[in-house]
Amino acid sequence: MQTQYDVIIAGGGMVGSTLACLLGKSGKRVAVLEGHEPSAFAPTDPYDLRVSAISRASQRALAEAGVWEGVAARRASPYESMRVWDATGDGEICFDAADLGEPDLGHIVENRVVQLALLDAIRASDAIDLYCPEKIAEFTLEEPQVTVTLQSGKTLTAGLLVGADGAQSKVRQLAGISLETHDYGQKGLVCVVKTELPHQFTAWQRFMPSGPLAFLPLGDGSCSIVWTLPADRADALLLLSDAEFCRELTQALDKRLGEVTAVGERAAFSLRGRHAEPYIQERLALVGDAAHTIHPLAGQGVNLGIKDAVELAQQIRQASGDIGSLKVLRAYERARRGDNVLTQKAMEGFRLLFGNTLTPWKILRNSGLTIVNRMGFLKYEMAKRAMGI
Repeated sequence: MQTQYDVIIAGGGMVGSTLACLLGKSGKRVAVLEGHEPSAFAPTDPYDLRVSAISRASQRALAEAGVWEGVAARRASPYESMRVWDATGDGEICFDAADLGEPDLGHIVENRVVQLALLDAIRASDAIDLYCPEKIAEFTLEEPQVTVTLQSGKTLTAGLLVGADGAQSKVRQLAGISLETHDYGQKGLVCVVKTELPHQFTAWQRFMPSGPLAFLPLGDGSCSIVWTLPADRADALLLLSDAEFCRELTQALDKRLGEVTAVGERAAFSLRGRHAEPYIQERLALVGDAAHTIHPLAGQGVNLGIKDAVELAQQIRQASGDIGSLKVLRAYERARRGDNVLTQKAMEGFRLLFGNTLTPWKILRNSGLTIVNRMGFLKYEMAKRAMGI
């Protein structure tokens, strides 16, 4: 391994590793710092609790990075339709891939599976060096480069440092970049369940005043659930017996998949919206959760992060001069901040809209869902935007 690179990426998760692979394919010398090696994968492993809904746009990016085949070879569960409805009325909207001329709307994939496929590609690349387990300790700007000191004491230099190290980003903290944070007072409860009726390769989402419940189809016929709840309610549900929890979950989904017959390990994580201001400094850029986190009700978090990686890689490839200059990095920030803020605010708006129990609001949202469901052009323009096609 050398010590001089074009780009150093702190964080080898899904977003950071996608960026590394895209840059490596364009001939840039890249160092990736990752603190933890994900556990090995076996087809007989139970499904992980943490999964992502990978959009068609993200799938294209992973294919461009040379890793989608590695993801699919492990396991990726396509979903061909989506059903969304309001628990307080009869409003419902349905999306089907066939109506869009697409084979699917996206894939439900375990985060670990995506990361493992990316790390395989990183190790196979002559342009990328992986430092694992390793983390950033500090960095200093010494024009025309940034010097990064690792926790092991080793030092690396590059024209650009990228923080892809998650919501608690050490890079962001070291840079002194401020963070706007909004605590939603909710938790996302996750687990894998089996149901009486088949999921039909459909993503099911019911909006309740307390928060949305999503059943995401997995390849073995089970479903990964994400249930957004007030924090105290989520904690209480974690304490129920499996039988009691299955009964609660069956009622919460309105028995759309019959009885919930089995449940695996349960966990809950706090939900907060975050946005960094700014995303960039001289020779530094933030991507993914290091720059922004959003409410998970539409499952767009990782897809926004992968969009960040694609845009930053494109700006670096197109740069005619110094890739760490503010001119290049501002172009990246301009391209991504608006989309990220809009999506974050839209998710917060949906949360407030569906959480309102006043009768006029219930009538408005139910009639709105029904009207949009009947307006084919508008509905599928919405679907295409979400899919990135």
